[in-house]
Amino acid sequence: MKPAKGQIGSAVDRPDPSIRFYLFHGPDEAGSRALAARLLSALGAEKVSIAAGTLKSDPAVLADEAGAISLFGGKRLLWIEPAGNEVVAAVEALLAAPATESAAVAIAGALAKTSALLKLGEAHPAVLAHASYVPEGRDADRMVMEIARREGLRLRPTTASRIAAAAGNDQAIAAQEIAKFALFLGASAENPKDLEEEVVDLLGADSSESQVGRPGDTALSGDVQRLAEELERMAGSGIEPIPAVRALQRRLLQLAPLRARMEAGQAPDAVMTSLFWRDKPLFQKLLSRWSSERIAVALDRVGRLERQLMLNPVPDSAAFGEELIQIARAANAR
Repeated sequence: MKPAKGQIGSAVDRPDPSIRFYLFHGPDEAGSRALAARLLSALGAEKVSIAAGTLKSDPAVLADEAGAISLFGGKRLLWIEPAGNEVVAAVEALLAAPATESAAVAIAGALAKTSALLKLGEAHPAVLAHASYVPEGRDADRMVMEIARREGLRLRPTTASRIAAAAGNDQAIAAQEIAKFALFLGASAENPKDLEEEVVDLLGADSSESQVGRPGDTALSGDVQRLAEELERMAGSGIEPIPAVRALQRRLLQLAPLRARMEAGQAPDAVMTSLFWRDKPLFQKLLSRWSSERIAVALDRVGRLERQLMLNPVPDSAAFGEELIQIARAANAR
């Protein structure tokens, strides 16, 4: 059977003893695996892996294992991954068994509508079948918020969006990120903590990229005083000039087509619809300061700077800083 919409979380967190077999399928295998891990935790069980090939050659193995009592008396969860139609006979034997001690879970990946395993899973009352799809938009944000809640973290929706984007909406990666934040803050379900942007800046998957790109973004914004602070921070953190120059080039290449569309008559909000929410305030500022002509000049100067740095045996941080100060001054020129 299929759980009601929105009920899969409670179904794995509070398992029904009458369910003998859990079928998690669909294109988001990381999401299916995360549900199975939650089920394992809720049961307080030991994970016992069984290969699908073993069940294909001997379908009775699954029912035998499900009926066996653990040597040490603990609960077990029989785990089949990957699974497909080859395990149907074994699942049928499990469902026909007079009694069982352990449930089984299968990570099946995408299944066709005609799949015998899927048909069995959706029709039998002792089977829970759920299709996992890669979350997008608000679904991805809710996924992050739910993982954070279980880890004892409170966060704003904007922070959830940032974490989801940095993880590529992959539930497994998002869970690893959030577990890292919870460990850093000492958070738990019994001791919840607030997750602020500063912690994500420090530890997040996108933190290294943002640190490399920060000097160039500050220069393009025209903030000379803050740029001096960024250059000092960069020297102390060991960031090399060449990656920072290339980050600046990428930013200019992002700006160029957007500014061209604005100069063709499109509104700023219209040209920024495809941007990540966190980048929009920065782009709004930069697009108001940099014309297409000035972007082209900046790209040429930055390209020459990159070649100069690459030809030096030791990258010249002073030349990089001087060029960024010139860019910051140009950003303020009207």
